[in-house]
Amino acid sequence: SARLAVERAGEDRVRGAVAASDAFFPFPDGLEVLLDAGIRLIVSPGGSVRDEEVLAVAKAAGATMYFTGTRHFFH
Repeated sequence: SARLAVERAGEDRVRGAVAASDAFFPFPDGLEVLLDAGIRLIVSPGGSVRDEEVLAVAKAAGATMYFTGTRHFFH
């Protein structure tokens, strides 16, 4: 989870870092955790029906979100 990633990295080291996810953000809550920690560049495969909603949250926070269009895991 985004919260666990921030905790493990250490909140003092996260500000200004880049976050990369192997899955899309189905809701903006995980993204909001990253934004609250000071991350302003997020890389994600995208593909969620809520991509536009998640992207709008990133833009409102002044962050850049890059969708690769490539999934990095399969079920």
